[in-house]
Amino acid sequence: MDTKWKSRIAIVTWFILLTFGISGVLTALVNDENDYMKQSYFNTSQFEDTLGQLFMYINAFEISYEEKAELKKSITVSDEEIEEYRFRYGDLTEQITSIEQQYQSRIDEAQANEDQKVADIYIKERDKKIEDITKNFESDEYIKEKIVKEKEQKIDEYYKELEGYRHEYEKYKEAFVYYLKNTTTGEVYTNLPSKESKSVETYINNDKMIFIQSYPTKNQSYLSMREQPLISGYEEVMLNNLNNDSNALYEGKIGISNDTPNSNFIMVDYYTYDNQQKVFWVYTIASVIALIVSIIIGKKTKIFKRTAPKMWEGIYNKIPIDVAMLLFGITAIITMVIIVDQSYLGYSYQLMGILEIIFYQLILMTIFFALTVIQGIYLYSRFKALHPDKDVWKSTLFFQFFKMISNAFLNRRIGTQVFLLLAIVFSFGAGSILIFVEPVFLLGYVPAFFLVAVPIFILIIKRTGYFNEISNNAHALANGDFQPDLKVVGRSVFARLAEDINTMKRGVKTSQKAQAKSERLKTELITNVSHDLRTPLTSIITYSELLKNQKLTEDERKMYIEIIDRKSKRLKVLIDDLFEASKMASGNIELVKEKIDLVQLLQQALAESNEAIQASRVQFRVVNPDNPVYAFVDGQKLWRVFDNLIGNILKYSLEHTRAYITISAVNGEAMITFKNISKYELNDDVNELFERFKRGDKSRHTEGSGLGLAIAKSIIDLHEGSLDINVDGDLFKVTIVLGLMQE
Repeated sequence: MDTKWKSRIAIVTWFILLTFGISGVLTALVNDENDYMKQSYFNTSQFEDTLGQLFMYINAFEISYEEKAELKKSITVSDEEIEEYRFRYGDLTEQITSIEQQYQSRIDEAQANEDQKVADIYIKERDKKIEDITKNFESDEYIKEKIVKEKEQKIDEYYKELEGYRHEYEKYKEAFVYYLKNTTTGEVYTNLPSKESKSVETYINNDKMIFIQSYPTKNQSYLSMREQPLISGYEEVMLNNLNNDSNALYEGKIGISNDTPNSNFIMVDYYTYDNQQKVFWVYTIASVIALIVSIIIGKKTKIFKRTAPKMWEGIYNKIPIDVAMLLFGITAIITMVIIVDQSYLGYSYQLMGILEIIFYQLILMTIFFALTVIQGIYLYSRFKALHPDKDVWKSTLFFQFFKMISNAFLNRRIGTQVFLLLAIVFSFGAGSILIFVEPVFLLGYVPAFFLVAVPIFILIIKRTGYFNEISNNAHALANGDFQPDLKVVGRSVFARLAEDINTMKRGVKTSQKAQAKSERLKTELITNVSHDLRTPLTSIITYSELLKNQKLTEDERKMYIEIIDRKSKRLKVLIDDLFEASKMASGNIELVKEKIDLVQLLQQALAESNEAIQASRVQFRVVNPDNPVYAFVDGQKLWRVFDNLIGNILKYSLEHTRAYITISAVNGEAMITFKNISKYELNDDVNELFERFKRGDKSRHTEGSGLGLAIAKSIIDLHEGSLDINVDGDLFKVTIVLGLMQE
């Protein structure tokens, strides 16, 4: 037992030495980016960046600085700027048209919601903008004032942002001493007590400074301020107003005083670099020694062969070989990244902090390096045994993927069709990206889209619908729900599948079909109810939460209450119709029949809706016989039918058209017809309109429940009559036939 532990400790120690050695050597080889071989911190690229930042501050706060008030006085506006501002969004007609289009939809929506107050606000905003645009084309001075205000605002923003850098600039001035002289104008910029050139040597000398940089020298030319501006984005407004000294050349000296506080960031960076440089050299030299020692130990003890435990090899070999290769590659890459990473040197400026971080970094490097080596040994063993074992590739993920593709082409016709469809869909997806890159592709993309993509899309939807129908039918069959036979369309595999399912369903009892259909209708009802009840209920909850806000104005509160009231009534209509439809469907309803004059009942229904009829833009034409038409019916339920049909005419009729309602007695039957021109495009399948929650307007904009026709038909069926719908283009016709009362 002790021998095993000693062996494991020896392996771990060897791994640490080897990892440490490789890491240090590679760190030294890639040191070009970290400047640790420089003579001092003041020779590093980091300090060069600090100097560049200092020059940007001097340029912004001293050389190019001008009082904000003076800068505003010097603002000028050219004719080109006036013209550009005036025609920035097109000519006068185009701009007015654009504004009108922006506000028209908002105004229409407000008026549709009968909120004239909001509509008036939009109209006022629109007219104000149009008036402003019109003045732009009438007066140059009007535009000039607006441009001047914009430039003044831009100047204010610039100086506000500039002041945000002043605190940092003061930190630079705390560390740096500078004396710079413009070689052209002779202007001096310095933070020394005196601007006299004789005083420079008094203050900036080797006794008082830890760093001095002179301009010019043998290795250094004159100083240029042609750097990037401290604050970008204000070049346009500042271009003609800032001094041109920023492009001049300067001579002088820059230094860092011995008296600079250690808390200053320059000194922090200075001491941090010193510690990091020491750690770097110690780390590099120690790693070379560790690498040599690990190589010597490895040769003498042959420890490398014992690094991969046999107990793990069996588990590792169960991993697919391509996945194992991928894992080996990932760990190898991570190991290389960690080994050559030197960012840990910058995590702390204290020596002990750096050493602590290196310790944890070394542990992490050793773990990943060991994992990489162990995986490499296992992979080598597997590859050696790969040749006699031909079945090893069958366990790879690549082989499984290839097998999956092969199975997809067992039926070549289906596989080829799916492959072509996917290729076309992918091509159009890639083409849509090319349109944004190069709009000229739009010329070929649009025709191809309508000639190829749209038909393919329709085909996919059609086939998907057919497949879903078959799938749903098969699922229902498995659960004992025997639906009507599937349509056998064409000779495709779907058609054969549908035919096979139809064959399996033959001979099943009619009662089982009825029971399965009842369950399906129940599911559809739940789905439709949840859909239609959610919308008003969500609005009620939302506006109830908004009413809790104490900061609401009285007008807003009234508006929210009105919306909640309207949505509550809407919810009540849906629930009432739902219960009515449920009772109709279950047959749990009793008719109270009596002798009723159908003509008089229809007139009562029309009178109830008279106000809505007068307010609508549909003209009603009612044709009644001279004599009463009696039937033995439930007057209340039949009135509900008439009311639903009249309501449908009011909601779905095209404006400025006529609606015809006719009652006649023919061959012992009462025939009532309702005809109107629909404002929505009607589907040829009129039976869909009898479905629950089905509406003529597919977008569900109206306030109906979608149950009206279903309830009406159920009521007529209970009276042993018939209610039929005929559609001829946009002509919508409902025909009710009821038996007349025998005298």
